[in-house]
Amino acid sequence: MAATPSNMIPLGTLAPDFKLTDTLTDKTLGLSDLPEKKATVVMFICNHCPYVKMLLDEIVSVANEYIAKEVNFVAISSNDIENYPDDAPDKMKELGESIKMPFPYLFDETQEVAKAYQAACTPDFYIFDRDLKCAYRGQFDDARPGNDKAVTGRDLRKALNEIIEGKAVSFEQIPSIGCNIKWKKNSQ
Repeated sequence: MAATPSNMIPLGTLAPDFKLTDTLTDKTLGLSDLPEKKATVVMFICNHCPYVKMLLDEIVSVANEYIAKEVNFVAISSNDIENYPDDAPDKMKELGESIKMPFPYLFDETQEVAKAYQAACTPDFYIFDRDLKCAYRGQFDDARPGNDKAVTGRDLRKALNEIIEGKAVSFEQIPSIGCNIKWKKNSQ
């Protein structure tokens, strides 16, 4: 379990659009298809990563809380499913349904969306403001497998609160840490 930090794209970067299949509904969904909201959280996750597994329940809790506050949430898995079959679309759907994900869980088969976002690890979190400009990129909180810190979503919550209030994120943005995205051979 090698710890890989997220790439910290420049704040203000416009969110790249995409068209991917939502494994929960089998419908194609793009960023431009989402309703206009105060913020949009785009997260790169997967099924098998221990860093993601320890956060999943709280990610769902945060999403349920903030969807009611006019925030979109979208999860994307970009891993190579040939070498990581637990991350295949049928398994994504199974996981999403079992934990009652209140947001789309999209499959990035070509890995082009992960590249466009410069995603490096799972989990990797980005928050875009109403204009789809990056206002936050970084960790969910400081909990990691084995560090005995509580999973709270503190950093993501604090950033969302400030963005919802129309403020710039005022605290240091710390890179997320997780498993590296499992790139296909000759993909990077």
